[in-house]
Amino acid sequence: MSQTLSFIDRIGADGVAMPLADTDAALREGEALHRNFRPHIEGDYASYMQRMAAEGAGLTQLFDAGEVRAIAVWRSYLTTYCGRRFEIDDLVTAEGQRSKGYGAIMMRALEARAKALSCDAVLLSSATSRTGAHRFYHRERFAIVSFLFAKPVR
Repeated sequence: MSQTLSFIDRIGADGVAMPLADTDAALREGEALHRNFRPHIEGDYASYMQRMAAEGAGLTQLFDAGEVRAIAVWRSYLTTYCGRRFEIDDLVTAEGQRSKGYGAIMMRALEARAKALSCDAVLLSSATSRTGAHRFYHRERFAIVSFLFAKPVR
């Protein structure tokens, strides 16, 4: 893919921003982890992520020991019910890398991004079956504040 995806950023295991010279390579390096979490992503991954970027999404990767260990997809927008919202679409740590602190490091980086964007709240949705993730979110001081209702339209 020849287009630069400026919506990608990368942090190290210390939470500090890392330079990212080749965004195409970064996408390829994180694709397997992201597809493992979201196997329904259709077609070419880079093109799909480019479409998300065009709609305002950001992608943060946590990189350690030469590999992408965690990924977050996020976006920020204004709402009537909570002001400027920073929503985390996806937050996933590689299966064999969980409980090593990567999720907490990623969360700190995302919260810093939310503050930099003048957001009023950080929100995320998590499937009811992901009880391990729920324990993590509670440890990170997230509260369950609503139900998310869904209805397929196609």
